[in-house]
Amino acid sequence: MNVYLAEFIGTTLLVLLGDGVVANVCLAKTKSHQAGWIVVTVGWALGVAMAVYAIGRISGGHINPAVTIALASSGALDWVQVPGYIAAQIGGGFFGAVLVYLAFLAHWGMTDDRDVILGCFCTSPAIRRFGPAFVTEFIGTFVLLFGVLSIGSVALGAEPSEAAWTTAVEAYFGPLLVGLLVLSVGVSLGGPTGYAINPARDLGPRLAHAVLPIPGKRDADWAYAWVPIAGPIAGGIAGAQVFHLVGL
Repeated sequence: MNVYLAEFIGTTLLVLLGDGVVANVCLAKTKSHQAGWIVVTVGWALGVAMAVYAIGRISGGHINPAVTIALASSGALDWVQVPGYIAAQIGGGFFGAVLVYLAFLAHWGMTDDRDVILGCFCTSPAIRRFGPAFVTEFIGTFVLLFGVLSIGSVALGAEPSEAAWTTAVEAYFGPLLVGLLVLSVGVSLGGPTGYAINPARDLGPRLAHAVLPIPGKRDADWAYAWVPIAGPIAGGIAGAQVFHLVGL
């Protein structure tokens, strides 16, 4: 149960800081209104890093069903734990989005663009073509899993005389490196879809948007919602399998 609680807390923190930076940049009359894409990508990257620092030692810091399923597909996690991980992650995503709603309570009614309001909770494609959007999410999450496993393999490949030092460095800087990996995905591949690369980061907040009393909101765009779920899961599995296939 501590593992699942950790995933709930970590994903809450991720979405609070990640959707929070989107709201900070996009909602009307905030002090950082229109600060730009780089601010958004840095905010998400630091949110990932802080979440993994907070709970990584307890649950591995997945904070993402695509990571959980990919690790289970490669034998690094027992499948019996997968439903609990995913439920905790989606619940954390929902609760984090509720906290974003409360943090920016005065600004929703000041923002006229309903698509902007939805974008503070979940992703949407810049060009509304679901096939290309799926491919973008697949590639982005492939890079995420391949990169995360590469970062984690550094200590395993160290010489015995260096193992303790390398393991300590990974413990202190590993979450930061994962955050930088997410930053890289965001600035390089994030433009077409908003780089969900995480079903819980999208589905949980999308559900929150659907039920919260947000002034002037639109529908939650359920027609698109399958893309940031299926694309990351497929891409994550592929990234993990290719990593192990090439024997890195």
